[in-house]
Amino acid sequence: MEFLSKLIPVAMLAFVVSSMLAVGLSLTVAQILAPLRSVRVASFALLANFVLMPLAALAIARLLRLDQPLGVALLLLGTAAGAPFLPKLVGVAKGDLAFSVGLMVMLMVLTVGYMPLVLPQLLEGVSVDPLKIAKSLLLLMLLPLAVGLALKARLEAAATRARPVLDRISSLSLVVLIVLLLATNIKNVISLFGTRGILASLIFLLVGFGIGWFLGGPRSATRSVMALGTSQRNIAAALVVGGQNFTDPNVLVMVVVVAIVGLLVLMPLSRVVAKRSEQQGD
Repeated sequence: MEFLSKLIPVAMLAFVVSSMLAVGLSLTVAQILAPLRSVRVASFALLANFVLMPLAALAIARLLRLDQPLGVALLLLGTAAGAPFLPKLVGVAKGDLAFSVGLMVMLMVLTVGYMPLVLPQLLEGVSVDPLKIAKSLLLLMLLPLAVGLALKARLEAAATRARPVLDRISSLSLVVLIVLLLATNIKNVISLFGTRGILASLIFLLVGFGIGWFLGGPRSATRSVMALGTSQRNIAAALVVGGQNFTDPNVLVMVVVVAIVGLLVLMPLSRVVAKRSEQQGD
């Protein structure tokens, strides 16, 4: 089991880097920035991710009377936006990939400044180092994305050939990551039965999906991005902050459980969204 635990960061690294490279190889900077030039879209994205999701986390924790460590974990996730899984989910949902990348980058960058400002106000005794969050986001996500965009701009033929390979690596590493997370955390997941932690995770994700869908506008391709981008939280940022500030292991366990539940729920949901879009002819 210890060996499998050591493979999780490897699988995570392979997934995030290959995903970001593949996305960069398929788009241009102009395509990524174009959707975010809409003040309405950007404003609704900020409202959903940095106002409504933290409020949802607080409300769910209070409504279900979660133990304090579980409630803390839910709030960490509520303030941590910009998940690296978003482009993969949007690809499955056949949504607007360029918008998903632009949204992801905007939310990741703002999360670095948002968490240190907001969390100390909501959780007594919490101090957040924005540099540690920024370092992981920059090296693992933004740098590979920038490399992919540069290669696309300068060596388009090579980028076209490399992208299918990276897509396969990304998909395979995601499957491996899900299996490893389930295999190594099955006891932790079981330990949350009776605490309403799993129920809270499911409600939190579905509420996020509903908020994003409602604020996503009339186009289904944009709505699906907002729905998935709001429900899928930045697990890496939440783990960094949780590991720095809390000694109770249940905080990190809950973050991991939400990550597992998210992958198991949102991937099939993305396929449902894709079928719905096909039926409507969007």
